[in-house]
Amino acid sequence: MMVKADTLAIPGIRHAFFTREGGVSSGPYASLNGGIGSADSAAHVTENRARMAAALAVEPHCLITAYQIHSPCVVVAEAPWTFEARPRADGIVTRKPALAIGVSTADCGPVLLAEPEARVVGAAHAGWRGALAGIVEATIAAMESLGAARDRIRAALGPMIRQPNYEVGPDLIDRFAAEDPESESFFAPAPRPRHALFDLGGYVAARLRRAGIRHIEDIGLCTYAEPGLFFSYRRATHRAEGDYGRHVNAIALMGD
Repeated sequence: MMVKADTLAIPGIRHAFFTREGGVSSGPYASLNGGIGSADSAAHVTENRARMAAALAVEPHCLITAYQIHSPCVVVAEAPWTFEARPRADGIVTRKPALAIGVSTADCGPVLLAEPEARVVGAAHAGWRGALAGIVEATIAAMESLGAARDRIRAALGPMIRQPNYEVGPDLIDRFAAEDPESESFFAPAPRPRHALFDLGGYVAARLRRAGIRHIEDIGLCTYAEPGLFFSYRRATHRAEGDYGRHVNAIALMGD
């Protein structure tokens, strides 16, 4: 049902990169689909997210995600919000106990962060657009605004599409070259001319290192390559499946 990172095995903090196993959805959403924006039954998604909340030891309404827009926007969560009131952002940070903050993914890179001494946690949705725009750095800065020390922050990268399955075209390659010349090493030759295989996980980890984060773990799992465990937007597109499920990746401070 979930994957965990050793670097976030911290007393008083719970986290999970949820797989697609352990839910009630069926068809392309089988079975633990947490995607509010999918065409799955709302009742099924609600039950699935309640199961995730239980695994994190929080109340169902205390597992919160944002309306993700592939941006460097980060919000501070002080209390749960409703589906209708969820902010447009790609990073969430909090120091409130018993509140699980999360990001949803289906190939993009989920990053969970924790600063044990200040008891501040964060979650970032790092697809290529967000990573290039600075979502990692913005999430770290938001954690600092709550009292976190950058050199004590621990970060874990969860399941995402990996380089062997992530072919990109010349537009993306040219954009990275123009906006981040240091990114060249994360592109490997692809079979098609003027295309490349992009190492999203390696790039996100590099942005974390550039930002001064010293404790970084990458779980290394590929959403595209393991259909039994993970949803994948790109795999669903290649198979002309129409829609796809979404994972939730979340972290929480335990209640007092």
